[in-house]
Amino acid sequence: MTRWVMVADLERCVGCQTCTAACRHANATSPAVQWRKVLDIEAGTYPNVSRIFVPVGCQHCADPPCMHVCPTTATRQRADGIVTIDYDLCIGCAYCEVACPYQARFLIHEPHFAYEAATQNEIERFDSARFGVAQKCTFCSDRVDFGIENGLTPGIDPRATPACVNSCIADALHFGDADDPNSNVSRLLREQRSFRMHAELGTDPGFHYLYGKANDPENEPDASAPGSLPGGQLRTRGVEPSQQRHWDWKAAGNFICGGMGSGLFVFTAFASFEYSEVVPLGWAALGLIALGLFLVLLKIGRPLRSIYVLRQPQRSWMAREAWLAAIFFPLAGFALVSQVPALLVLSAAIAVLFLCSQAMILKEAKGIPAWRASWIVPLMVVTGFAEGSGLFLAVTAQFSALHPLVTLSAVIAIIWAALRAWVWRTYQGALESEGAPTATLKVLHDFRLQFFVLGLALPSVLVVAGVAVTVVPAILFAIAGVCIASAG
Repeated sequence: MTRWVMVADLERCVGCQTCTAACRHANATSPAVQWRKVLDIEAGTYPNVSRIFVPVGCQHCADPPCMHVCPTTATRQRADGIVTIDYDLCIGCAYCEVACPYQARFLIHEPHFAYEAATQNEIERFDSARFGVAQKCTFCSDRVDFGIENGLTPGIDPRATPACVNSCIADALHFGDADDPNSNVSRLLREQRSFRMHAELGTDPGFHYLYGKANDPENEPDASAPGSLPGGQLRTRGVEPSQQRHWDWKAAGNFICGGMGSGLFVFTAFASFEYSEVVPLGWAALGLIALGLFLVLLKIGRPLRSIYVLRQPQRSWMAREAWLAAIFFPLAGFALVSQVPALLVLSAAIAVLFLCSQAMILKEAKGIPAWRASWIVPLMVVTGFAEGSGLFLAVTAQFSALHPLVTLSAVIAIIWAALRAWVWRTYQGALESEGAPTATLKVLHDFRLQFFVLGLALPSVLVVAGVAVTVVPAILFAIAGVCIASAG
C-alpha cells in the first residue's frame, strides 16, 4: 500500500511563507484562500519569549471527518490517502468546513484577485468550477500522478513533489510514502520525535510535525513553551479559534426553525386526538420546518445541485435529514388531513428523528469544539421540544375552549424548560471538562443569566400566576410560552 504524507520540521521552519506563495502560484487560489499557510506563534514575556512557525493545511486524514459528513460524495479518499473534492458534485453546503478540525477548507462565491485587475497567471489558471464549492490542498495530486506515470518518485523528484515542498528554503517540508519503511519520510519519523495535530479526535492525520531527535532525552515542559501557556498568553493570528464563519444566520435558521417546528408538530399531533382545533398548528409546524430548509437552500453555494444532498444517507447526517424531510412532509400533511391516529403518531416519530438528525449534524462537526461535545445531542433535542411546547402554549392559550389543555400544556412546557436548563448546565460542564477553548466558554457564559431568567424563572412565575388567577391566565400563559420558545 501507499500513503502519501507530509512532514514539517519545526526546528527548521523559519516562517518565510515561501510555501504559501508557491502554493498560491501553483494552484491560482484567491488572495484570501491559503491552502498552505504558516502560523506564527509567540509566547511568554520578556526575556523568556519563544517563537515557533507551524505550517498547516489539509492533513489528508486516514479517517477524514469531511468525507464522512459530505452529503453528496463530493469529498472522497484515494487509495493512496489523498483526500479529494469533486467540484461537479459539491453543493457548497460548508458541512465539510465545520467538520474539519484543521480549518483547512475554503468556500468562496466570487472571484478575488491580488490587484485591481487579474494578473496573467490568474487569468490563465482561472477556474470557475471552484466558486461556490469547497476547496482545499490536494497534496498537488496532479504532480504526484504525473510523477508515478513517468517513473519519478514523489518527494524526491521535484516534478513529482508538491509545490510547497519544492519551494521550502530551509528543507523543513518533506513529502513521501509513510508505508514504505525506506522512504525519506519514514526515515525522518524514525529518527526524530513527532506529533500530529488533534490526534485525540481519531482522524489519523497525514501531516507530521518533527520537534527533536528521537534519541534526545525528553525535555521537561518549559513555562515558556507555547503548549504550556494559557491561551491568552499566546500572541499570534490564526491559532486561537474565533467564532466559526462557515455557517451564517441562514444555516442557524434551519436549526432554529427545524427544532421548533419538530417540537411543535409532536405536541400538536398528540393534542389533536382530543382537540381538532389545534390542527392548524400542525400546518404551522410544517411551515416552520420548510422555512428552515429554504434558508439552507439560500445558504449553499450551488443551490441548483441541492438534489445531490440525497446521495449519501449511509454516512452523512445532512443527507439523512434531507431524506427524513422528504418522507415527513407528505406523510404529515396526509395525517393532518385524515386525522388517522396511527399516521399522526408515525409522523410525530419521524419529526423526532428529524430533530435528532439535526442534532447529529452538529455532533459530527468535529471542527467546532462547542458542537462536537457529546451533550450537544440531548441539548438540541430537548431545546427543540422546549421551544415547541412554548409555541404550543403561547398559541393555544388564546382559546378559552381549550382551557384544560392549556393548563396541562403550561405544566408540560415548564417541565421541558427545566429539563433544558439542566441539560444546558450539564453541557457547559462537559465542555469545561473536555478542555474547550476559553473563548468558547466565555461566549456561552456571557448569557447564562439571561437564559435562566427568560427561559425558566420568568415562565415559571407566569405559569404559577396563571394557574392561581382566573382573570387573565391566557395572557400570562402566552407570555410564558413566548419566553420559553424565544430563549432557545
